[in-house]
Amino acid sequence: MFGDMMGMMDKLKEAQKKVEETKTRLNSVLIDESSNDSKLKVTITANRTIKSIVIDDELLEDKEMLEDYLILTLNKAIEQATSVNEAEIAAVAKEGMPNIPGMDMFK
Repeated sequence: MFGDMMGMMDKLKEAQKKVEETKTRLNSVLIDESSNDSKLKVTITANRTIKSIVIDDELLEDKEMLEDYLILTLNKAIEQATSVNEAEIAAVAKEGMPNIPGMDMFK
């Protein structure tokens, strides 16, 4: 019994280490998103850090339009990055979890 618990604790520590490594790796996974007309382009990491924003000169003439473009495009990029992030973390966490009855939270 005690040996099983130690084995599970080791697996949990290993899973935690892999999750942390995955989080670090996701800093280098870049996601590009642009507005429908490509007047605004955003690049963010899968950890949701903005890396670049490219704005067409035409948008600089209309503050309200630029704000709308930024909101829409950044939200799309963040949504996509969140999807990638959650899928990667869940896959690594599930892989390293010991088989504990009733604890199948990563289906």
